[in-house]
Amino acid sequence: MERPRPRVLPANPLRAAFGMLVCIAVLFGIEFYDAATPAPNLAEDLDANGVLPRTVDGLDGILWAPLLHFGWQHLISNSLPLFVLGWLLLAGGIRQFIGVTAVVWIVAGFGTWLIGAPGYHVGASGVIFGWMVFLLLRGFAQRSIAQILVAVVLFFYWGGMLWGVLPGQPGISWEGHLFGAVGGAMATWLVARSTRRRVSGAEPGTLAG
Repeated sequence: MERPRPRVLPANPLRAAFGMLVCIAVLFGIEFYDAATPAPNLAEDLDANGVLPRTVDGLDGILWAPLLHFGWQHLISNSLPLFVLGWLLLAGGIRQFIGVTAVVWIVAGFGTWLIGAPGYHVGASGVIFGWMVFLLLRGFAQRSIAQILVAVVLFFYWGGMLWGVLPGQPGISWEGHLFGAVGGAMATWLVARSTRRRVSGAEPGTLAG
């Protein structure tokens, strides 16, 4: 069976763009609700559903943290990379999008829970870092020149964000960035392995119509 040619852009670009706009609209809706229902202290705020490292109560934050943001500026700064990187990720289809996102989401959250600084960690930047690393590596894993070229463009445009995996900036969850990137690398390996299995699992001498 011939190895399928990896796509660079979504099969239906407009539908993919609409899907990403819906996802971002959900985040804005959550932030609007958070802003419209102020709590007397952080412990009762919606953002208290984020990751709280090394506490049992903070484990469920692994699921909710990427949906929450510390204010409009935080959300707005994440919106453009979420849209662009998510749109490019949809080139692999909705199943790959969900699978990669799930790996990144869980690895970023659990890694932050393990080693994160005290306090609540929220925001979609861990997912952004994971998507970015996946898109940078997928072309090399799948031997796709077109995907490598996209990775080069992404690196020159947004490659500077990768410094965010290092500690140093106060108030920035570098732990979420770091483990999001680790999740992106893991997702790349899993997708490449799955692709190799599909190709090698075909019956010798058969042709796909």
